[in-house]
Amino acid sequence: MAKEEISTLPDDAQRRNFVRSMLEDVRALERMIDEGWIEKGVRRIGAEQEMFLVDRTLQPANKAIELLEDLPPSHFVTELAQFNLEANLTPLPLSGTSFSEMETELLRLLALAREVGARKGTQIVLCGILPTLDKSHLGLESLTPIPRYKQLNRIMTEQRGGKFQALIKGLDELQTVHDNVMLEACNTSFQLHYQADAQEFARLYNLAQVVVAPLLAAGPNSPVLLKHRLWHETRVALFQQSLDTRAEHKVERGVRQRVSFGDRWVKGSILEIFRDDIARFRSLITAASDESPLEMLDRGEVPPLKALRLHNGTVYRWNRPCYGITDGKPHLRIECRVLPAGPTVRDEVANAAFFYGLMIALDTEYGDVSLRMPFDDAKANFVAAARYGLHARFRWLDGKSYGADELILKLLLPAARKGLLARGVDKTDVDTYLGVLEARVQSGRTGAQWAFDSLAAMGEGTRIADRYRALTASMAKYQESNLPVHQWELAQVPAASGDSDSYRTVSQLMTTDLFTVHHDDIVDLAASLMEWEHLRHVPVEDHEGRLLGLVTHRALMRVMTRGRAASGHVTVGEIMDKDPVTVGPETSTLAAIELMRTRKIGSLPVVKEGRLVGIITEHDVFEISGKLLENWLKGS
Repeated sequence: MAKEEISTLPDDAQRRNFVRSMLEDVRALERMIDEGWIEKGVRRIGAEQEMFLVDRTLQPANKAIELLEDLPPSHFVTELAQFNLEANLTPLPLSGTSFSEMETELLRLLALAREVGARKGTQIVLCGILPTLDKSHLGLESLTPIPRYKQLNRIMTEQRGGKFQALIKGLDELQTVHDNVMLEACNTSFQLHYQADAQEFARLYNLAQVVVAPLLAAGPNSPVLLKHRLWHETRVALFQQSLDTRAEHKVERGVRQRVSFGDRWVKGSILEIFRDDIARFRSLITAASDESPLEMLDRGEVPPLKALRLHNGTVYRWNRPCYGITDGKPHLRIECRVLPAGPTVRDEVANAAFFYGLMIALDTEYGDVSLRMPFDDAKANFVAAARYGLHARFRWLDGKSYGADELILKLLLPAARKGLLARGVDKTDVDTYLGVLEARVQSGRTGAQWAFDSLAAMGEGTRIADRYRALTASMAKYQESNLPVHQWELAQVPAASGDSDSYRTVSQLMTTDLFTVHHDDIVDLAASLMEWEHLRHVPVEDHEGRLLGLVTHRALMRVMTRGRAASGHVTVGEIMDKDPVTVGPETSTLAAIELMRTRKIGSLPVVKEGRLVGIITEHDVFEISGKLLENWLKGS
């Protein structure tokens, strides 16, 4: 998003002025294209690196503002959440050693962020979605305290009627409702920029729409969200749903979402995209008007087109058109937003080399892709890549069908290599980075597949929180070594946790895979659940997940002593504890243990805003106490 100052509470007059400015910016850009102002013949590349900040227990850490105090503002900026940061790389001409230079700069910036973070108890993790994220981390206290973010949250919440919903079906199914825009902050990416001449922009933009499917299939790294195993690149589904501002009647009409792949090929110029987005999407934020861009052109000055750029920053195409100014010269570029952060810098630069190589080679080899592929096929390929990664199957040009790995290895990697070498990219760079991507595809070990395989290998004998923490710990370890993901060993849960802070709150300890009953169920059902699942406490909830009570093994035994037949006429509501002691997910574990001890109870339902979210039991407490004691003995 453009970083200009915005109006936090714009009135109608300010909105009208902003729209007038935006329309004038479009007219100015049209004139600049017609009169040849746009930079030509330069193939410049660049990248943006988003990252997660975590504490020593690998939970999200709201430390961005603190870190930015000691980081160079020329490279580091804020993101929506205080547990995210963005680093901007220096634009480079696409030639020579541009990829090794990109890797060197990115490693340097991450080393600087890690050094500053270490002084403030913070680590850096690169992944599309942080495995240890919980909904408890997504409150407004984690929102970066900057006016444009507060404005976005306010307006989007109003447009959504106060609720943001997400339903994603993968290996698991996640259905969640949230009351603010922070679901979007679960995503981090590695965004690539590709400069294009005005006259070739439409052709290259369409090519980018085709290329992103195999690019994403080779590099997914977002397989989990809120401890659910979903798509290989869950960011695609989550980002689209978390920023959906459409009212119900617009959903019914099939109005396009702000996050989208698009609906058709571009036939004219970049103006076609800007005009379409202005026509479809109202401005979420506004800024004070600059001097007329047309008057600036009359004086021979390059206008910033601030209003157009600000609006463009709130429309989230997976390939976004961009206008910018470098060294006083205006230019156009394609911002490819499909790739997640990580798994390592080496992997990210390998993805970049693949993308740029395809953009060079296929432009020559394929020509106008809109004549050889229906747009719907390009869109379907993109969704398939996000869902299935290298297991996807694509309908490619001229109606030919390929498995993702087959297409990449047999056709696209040789083409990318040829394109980069023809552009004058150093052969060692080409061999190094495309070699990494080739080995990754041959092994089938993307970041997403590594995570899926790691979680499967850990088995069900370990706590969910421990599994996802171990996954994150392995990511952080391998990222610091910059070892490509296809060479990683699977993550493993340590025999004993090395840190008591891993269980400092109830949310880190509680069980969320719950067996519950309703108040009008017969007691026999609760008894059967206890017998089958070896439970001593069964929560009672209503159809909306609100906690109504708790059935204990002791209360159940009292009923059963009257006889099995009699129990078939007794409902859960008659025997449940209607006022059980509860805690919230942010309650400290020590406080919960003390509460169980003083009240002489064997379990604590965990409730947030009246709804049941988990339970902590004596078994959980004994298990964690044993791990902590074992740890203490080893260290003594």
